[in-house]
Order: sequence, then structure tokens, then C-alpha cells
Amino acid sequence: MTLPSFATTQDFHAFIEAYRERFADDVLTIAEPLSSDQDVTALVDALAARGRHPLLICERVGNLGVPVATNLFASRTRIARLFGTTPAKLHEVFQARANAPIPPVYLDSGPVLDEVVEGEALDLALLPMLKHFDSDRGPYITNAIIVAQDPVTGVANMSYHRSMRHARQALATSLHSRGHLWRMLQAARERGEELPVAMVVGAHPLFMLAAAARLPYGADERAVAGGLFGAPLELVKTPRYGIGVPAHAEFVLEGAIDPTAYAEEGPFGEFSGYSSDRSTNNVLRVDTLLRRRDAWLVDVVGGRYAEHLTLARLPREAEMSEKLKARFPAVTAVHYPNSGTHFHCYVALDQSRDGEARQIMLALLGWDPYLKTVIAVDSDIDISDDSQVLWALATHFQPHQDLFTIDGLPGSPLDPSSSANGTTSRMGLDATRSSGFDGIRAQLDPRIQGRMRQLLKSYLPGSPS
Repeated sequence: MTLPSFATTQDFHAFIEAYRERFADDVLTIAEPLSSDQDVTALVDALAARGRHPLLICERVGNLGVPVATNLFASRTRIARLFGTTPAKLHEVFQARANAPIPPVYLDSGPVLDEVVEGEALDLALLPMLKHFDSDRGPYITNAIIVAQDPVTGVANMSYHRSMRHARQALATSLHSRGHLWRMLQAARERGEELPVAMVVGAHPLFMLAAAARLPYGADERAVAGGLFGAPLELVKTPRYGIGVPAHAEFVLEGAIDPTAYAEEGPFGEFSGYSSDRSTNNVLRVDTLLRRRDAWLVDVVGGRYAEHLTLARLPREAEMSEKLKARFPAVTAVHYPNSGTHFHCYVALDQSRDGEARQIMLALLGWDPYLKTVIAVDSDIDISDDSQVLWALATHFQPHQDLFTIDGLPGSPLDPSSSANGTTSRMGLDATRSSGFDGIRAQLDPRIQGRMRQLLKSYLPGSPS
């Protein structure tokens, strides 16, 4: 297997250099001074309003003292380039790599150990942070990947958790997913111990994608990162607790979560598009700050912008696509649209018998606890285009017979419409053509379409061919 050049290095700086060289038109560099209070998010917002989602590099932001790179995952085409594939094959290629994990290796040293700050010299004011929204409680780390190792097996869990400064040497963070890290923290509580952790802030995008992967408890996302790279993830041990972190990371905070300590955290602009103060309000004490000498702040745009949504969703989409196609050969494509944040999914299929779409939607709603609505369509509908899905819904769907709901199920605690204890209802909408459907889709001759596109090029320079 020949890996693309972006996977042959684990250094974010080398990745940026290579990507700029090959795809300069997909990178926007802002040299003008910007504020660290919302300017970066406002730039992404203005670009999105124009249908543009470039990798954004801001060279001078407030008094951060480091360049800021953001919006990296806003484009599926850009993510596909990481794997040397196309957006249409991204799910398949991602799962093939993720399903071939490679255990990490440890190095004696790496760039992240260029500077080590601890003791009285440690002050979290040294860590660059951005305020993303006016409603945020303050500046946040959005790209906060917490690594926790099992004290017996050494297997690590990696997961994203929004984090803000609480004190000079402490962060307030939310383990709102109540996933594997929460489970490890409860085990530490039962032992009467703190949970040693390391927080990685900035690394190669393939490492960041691995941290978003959904794995069973006891599996190590660092091995998935190795699978995505096609080579072992290169780690160094943190000085105090010996936690394996990427040797080429930008910043790493080493410390511990006290299961009995709490601090107010939030509101923060979440993927739902609302500012959420739903939080577990945990405290992470920071004992050591590690950083590259030439570090960048690798930011993830919060809220319901494309980067935040796609980074979290892509591994889930790939997993759901693999499971559905293995169980239901009729499935041709799966897509979680930005318009639905994490709560909507579209599935396309070649239905061979009535009821098949309903069965597939039930499987999706059962497998993914975040989903509230699934719309099933025929395979000739482009499910990456909301307008086509809505057209299918308008012309193929009868509410009295093509809709079903289920209530009282656990959902996302960050869904502002969920109950106080996080329960939700779910819905399936069958917008496929039933066996008795009577209609012929109006279509143009492809040759004539091509001829008219060529004609327009002389009238509208720069129009797509």
C-alpha cells in the first residue's frame, strides 16, 4: 500500500508545508493582526457564508505569540487528501486503515520536549487559547485531547473535552460524553485516587481523527492512529506520569483529574449551535507544560461550523456505513448532514422489498445514540445535497404510512431539547419510492447538458465545467 505524502510524516509543521505546496488554493493565510476574542471564528463564519472552507492560518492573533491553524476538517475533500482518496471513498478507506491498528513505539525524545515547564514557573497563561463566541464563559481549548492510561494494562483512551482556565495551574473541563474517560475516572474514585492524564493540544490531523474514533472499552486510539498513518505512532513519555503522547505534538499538559473536585465550566458554543452550560464540571490539575519551541495553536472551530461537526462525525459515519453495508447489502451510502448537527442521518439504498428501509433506519437509530432523525432515500438521490433529500421527502413520503417514532431513549446531554436526564425520542422517515410508486423522473440528455456547460464557460468565466 502506497501512502500519501501527508501520512508519511507525523509532524504537523511538515504536513502544513507539504499541503501548502500541493494545494495552495485551499489554504488562506491572514497576515493582518487579529484579536484572540472571536476574530478567528468570525473569519470562518464569513468564509462559510461564501461557501468557502479553506484551511485557515492566522499569523498574528492577539498576544498569543504563536500562529493559529484552524478549519482543517471543514472540507471532506481536504480530509480525503490525507488518505490519498476521494470524498466518495473516504468512509471505506478510513475504516480499512482504522481496522488495521498498529501499536505505538516510544522514542527517547521529540520536539514536544523542547521546553518543559513545571513548579512555580508553570502558569496556564503560557498556553494560547481563543475565545470563540461572545456567549462563551472565556477563552477555551477546543482541540483538547485527553489521554489516560490504564494503570495495569497501559492501554490508553483518547477523547476530546472542551477546557477553560480555572486557576493558574488548573483547567475546568467537561466529560459530558460520560464515555470511557468517565469510566476510568469512576474506577479511580473507587480506588480513592486521582486519574493521571495528559492533554494534547495540537498534532498531525491523522492523530486528531484517531482521537475521534469510536472504539470498545480497552482499545487504544493510539494504535488506530498508527493504522491511519500506516506506521507506529511515535510517542514520548510525559516526565511525571509516563503517559505516552505524540513526540511531535505542539503542546501537552500533564496532570491529574481529582474525582472529588469541581469547578463551574461553560457556557460554551456547542455543535448544536447553542451555548451549553451542561457540564460535569471536572477539574484537571496541571503539573507540567510541554511544548515545541516553534509551536502552533491548532484550533478546532467550535459551534455548528463544518470543522467541529465533520471531525466528530466522520469516524462515526465510517463505522455506521461499514456496519450497515455488512448487514444490509442494499445500503449504498450514509451521510450525516451539517444541517442536522449530530442528530440527523441520511441513508441511501436500493430497496428490494417493502419495509427494508424501515429495518435499516431502526438499525441506525439503535446503533448511534446521538441520532434523532433518519431519512431513507433511493440510491439515485445525492445524500450530500440537502435539497435532493428534501425533494425526495416532498415527493415520495406520506406521513400517515412512512413515519415512525420511538421515545424514552438515551440521547445527547448537549441536545438542548432533550429531557433533564438526557432522554430523547427518535424518528424514521421513509422517503424511498414504494413498490407501487407511479412516476418517471424528469431528466436531461447528458450530452446536451455537457454541451450547454461548455457554452456557458464563454459567458461565465470560472464556472464549473
